[in-house]
Amino acid sequence: MDTGIFLLLILSFGTILFVIQRTEAKRKRIVSFVMFFVLLVLLWLINIRGAWGEAVLGLIIAAVLNFLFYVLIGRYNPVGSSDDIHVLGMDD
Repeated sequence: MDTGIFLLLILSFGTILFVIQRTEAKRKRIVSFVMFFVLLVLLWLINIRGAWGEAVLGLIIAAVLNFLFYVLIGRYNPVGSSDDIHVLGMDD
């Protein structure tokens, strides 16, 4: 098992899952579509390197880490909406 590829796959899968998890509800479909193509490129690179064992283990660890983030932090700090942003100017 190549440790460098393994850590890179954990980071890559974790980032994809985290971005989808923390996306605002109105943008979820667009972000999921883009992340799907990122995942396809990542799977293509995994196939070229023949690193399927590292990929499966990396995906499992990334999913567990994202679940822990959701349980410990994400539930109590929900994703905000861009409609809730108020810009304060000089007169406010």
